[in-house]
Amino acid sequence: MTGTAPHLPVAPYFLVVGECVADVVRTDGAADRVHPGGSPANVAYGLARLGLPAVLLTQLGADANGRLIRAHLESAGVTVLAEPAEGGRTPSAVVRLDAQGHAQYVFDIGWSLPDRPDLALPGAPGHLHLGSIAAVTEPGASAVLALVERLRGRAGVSYDPNVRPALMGDHGAAVRRVERCVALSGLVKASDEDLAWLYPGQDAEDVARHWLGLGPATVAVTRGAAGAFAVTADGRRAEMPARAVAVADTVGAGDSFMAALLGARWAGAGLEQALARAVTAAAVTVSRPGANPPDAAELRAALAAEAAGRV
Repeated sequence: MTGTAPHLPVAPYFLVVGECVADVVRTDGAADRVHPGGSPANVAYGLARLGLPAVLLTQLGADANGRLIRAHLESAGVTVLAEPAEGGRTPSAVVRLDAQGHAQYVFDIGWSLPDRPDLALPGAPGHLHLGSIAAVTEPGASAVLALVERLRGRAGVSYDPNVRPALMGDHGAAVRRVERCVALSGLVKASDEDLAWLYPGQDAEDVARHWLGLGPATVAVTRGAAGAFAVTADGRRAEMPARAVAVADTVGAGDSFMAALLGARWAGAGLEQALARAVTAAAVTVSRPGANPPDAAELRAALAAEAAGRV
């Protein structure tokens, strides 16, 4: 591992496995802004912001972007376990925002995490989260899935495909890789855009129920301004409308949703309560630039404001 010795989390903790990305946010008429990003890194950061113990197993380059991302994660309390990135450069993505603040990405990313059966994790993870590029991009994806196989049964598993079409390769092979990850997980979250790419023309809820048949206990689907819903293997369904906020941009909204959903379920919240927390966390995130999820106090305040009818 590279960098300074990480501080140790409280066990059991959330182990998040996946990429860090320097998001170069580009808008017409404005200077580029660099934000720490990468879906798994954002989830780990979101968990830590909510006061939950989080460890991120990732890759970072020995460059300015790598130092920026490490400092960002550690500022929230994330324990960073970083292997060297390919070529010594931290992965990056140019993020172009449209007039509504929606993001489109152009990536410069590799993922080559080595399979380390002897990997010394700090204590015992209580939950393993995987997703995005690292779960389906070789050669590192095989190492991620091997780690899932080693920990599954001793820790909960969650997955967010966070589909990036430009990096997914052959469509049929991509669907098979995603479905393998779904089958290994107890909780799966996806966006309606993810599902539209993976299963063109199919209804999002039909896909969610298809995924339940592969093994997960819960599948949640985010739908942007239409809110979110979740279905479970034991026949429950919950739906939550989106919160009305002025959108700065949508960067990191799904990751904030994922972190809050995981935290709520970890704490024993019911399905509807967990969805409410996740939708509210995403609303706070889109109300300000970049992947900037709420901390625990901000989320409590936003939930209290909603309960009082002020938003």
